Amino acid sequence: MKKSIFVALAAALTLTACSKVTLENYEQLQVGMDRVEVEALLGSPAACEEKALHTNCVWGSDSKNIQITLVSDKVTLYSEKGL
Repeated sequence: MKKSIFVALAAALTLTACSKVTLENYEQLQVGMDRVEVEALLGSPAACEEKALHTNCVWGSDSKNIQITLVSDKVTLYSEKGL
C-alpha cells in the first residue's frame, strides 16, 4: 500500500513540476508570435475554439491558465488567470 501512495504522490509532483503554465512563460509571450513558437513555449493547448476570423486557445485549468487569441496563427491578444 505504501508503494502505491508513493507512486501516486510522485506522479502528482511530476505533473505539477512539468506545467508550462507559469508567470515566467507568460511574460515571454508577445503579440505577433507564431502559434508554433507559443506551443514550443507552453506545449499543446488544453482547448481551442475556432471562430470565423480567429481562434481562442487555453493552456492550463479553470483556476490557473493562459488564454491566447490567434488570427492567422499569430498572437493578437493574451491574458492569464491565477498565475
